[in-house]
Amino acid sequence: MKANILKRLEDEIQDLERQRKTELPQEIKRARELGDLSENAEYQAAKERQRYVEARIAMLKKRVGELSLVNLDKVPHDRVGLGSEVHVREDTGGSIVYRLVMPEEADAGHGRISTSSPIGKALLNKEPGDEVTVTTPNGMRHFEIVKLTTVHDALVASAGLKPDDAGE
Repeated sequence: MKANILKRLEDEIQDLERQRKTELPQEIKRARELGDLSENAEYQAAKERQRYVEARIAMLKKRVGELSLVNLDKVPHDRVGLGSEVHVREDTGGSIVYRLVMPEEADAGHGRISTSSPIGKALLNKEPGDEVTVTTPNGMRHFEIVKLTTVHDALVASAGLKPDDAGE
């Protein structure tokens, strides 16, 4: 699975790099020749496409790097693990979505929690339907896991694969 996904991501990076180095400079040059850049829609569109391509390349390279470091064989396919997106419902009725990440990537304000945080630890190896009680600095919290997207599911989706294409 990991090799197939890495290949697809690397192929997309190559295609985007080609666009960035050959096609986009030509589009920008043609658009510049049309005159006033402040009101030139073709120029603005080409520059916007260039920004998108550069951002997409950066995101894909980051994803390839992360994937290269992870031993996916040790991450569960059907339970919460590193990289999982976990939808939980609190006993208060509120819903929250957490993504379990490495400590350096944690940002609770954006729903990214470390696998070593109290909530992260409590969610590890759980599955939809499970209930967890967590002691946090703000007191006891009770959650029910209502939906789970594992790192395997997310990688397959981001590579444009169907689960049966992933080589499992």
